[in-house]
Amino acid sequence: MLDGHVHPDFRAVADVFQQQLPRSQPGGAALCIYHRGERVLDIWGGTRDREGTPWSADTLALSFSTTKGIVATLLHILASRGQVDYDKPVAHYWPAFAQSGKQAITVRQLLCHESGLYGIRHLVQDAAEMRDWPHMLSLLESAVPAHTPGTRNGYHALTFGWLVGGLVEKISGKPLAQVLREELTVPLQLDGCFIGVPDSELSRCAKLIVPEKKPRDPSAKPKEKKLNLVKEAIEHGLRLTGFEPDSTLEAMVPRGMARFDWNTSDTLQSCIPGAGGMFNARSLAKIYAALANDGEFSGARILPPGTVKNISMIQNTSRGAVIPMPMRWRMGYHRVFTTGPRTPHAFGHFGYGGSGAWCDPSRELAVGYVVNYGIGTPFGDMRLWKLNTATIRAVDSLPELIWQWLRLRA
Repeated sequence: MLDGHVHPDFRAVADVFQQQLPRSQPGGAALCIYHRGERVLDIWGGTRDREGTPWSADTLALSFSTTKGIVATLLHILASRGQVDYDKPVAHYWPAFAQSGKQAITVRQLLCHESGLYGIRHLVQDAAEMRDWPHMLSLLESAVPAHTPGTRNGYHALTFGWLVGGLVEKISGKPLAQVLREELTVPLQLDGCFIGVPDSELSRCAKLIVPEKKPRDPSAKPKEKKLNLVKEAIEHGLRLTGFEPDSTLEAMVPRGMARFDWNTSDTLQSCIPGAGGMFNARSLAKIYAALANDGEFSGARILPPGTVKNISMIQNTSRGAVIPMPMRWRMGYHRVFTTGPRTPHAFGHFGYGGSGAWCDPSRELAVGYVVNYGIGTPFGDMRLWKLNTATIRAVDSLPELIWQWLRLRA
């Protein structure tokens, strides 16, 4: 069963969402859509933990890399006030960052994943260190780029958050959580947007539900051997194209990750802005609704007119060192994936586990999706792609009469 509300023209999207909810397994999700400033869909369903606690209107869910788009937006707000120049060195604002040959890395290169600082696996000895904000900033100050900055891109799967979030703090002189509250949460009246969950909101957090490890079956060795051969063949094929699979491991899997628990209060309350944001779908969608409308939502302006066009321009189109496909990186955002419709003007950020948030200014459309089950990929999975497809088709099929009605209602 679903809760929330759906405009009749978006019923097909709700149907896709409902079909995706687990029936015999725990897990839940929430989806929110804004079109032309109108909230046309705001639904949720399923469970927030293994015990079967129902998902509710105010449930928060760990959204992994979806957080990156929010942190990038904060930096753009500061830049729009003249507090930062994208083409100046990061070290201009963060002097300690100039160590180890990083003095020329620009703010733009950080945002476009071109700094070469994606190597988390050799940066920390154990994933537990990620909970220590000052420690992580210090490690990145002394980190050595994996390649000459600006010559190629490589997805900064975890380090992006400390790099860009740290820069936000250095420029603003305020803790990142305070900047988030002052620049987005309060102006847009968000009810579920946290990077580091306060004590008062912990009870709202859904548990991340990951597949339970099955006991090792000795009789499965032949099958495992076959799978390993397939894996080796795929890796060999990727290397022939110039892609290095080891870079993916280096960027995404710090040592000790198997022991790292995303569900503990220590983790939920830590500042991990590359992967640790706790959001509800409504807040994510509202942020992107402002971006879809040239920086303004319902009288609250977060960016000056014309800014969104600049920050959403594609900065690189080549395949990266970490992800073997072009992400068409914008300034902290990437392309939007579907199972069919083209989205040349859309941008946003998806996350491991399946979450995602994005907008398409050409369609005046914004989407936020949070989920707590399934493993997904670094950029969502087919659940989100199918929801995106259904959403775009619903918008593209609206007659002009309905568009005018929505405009009047907005």
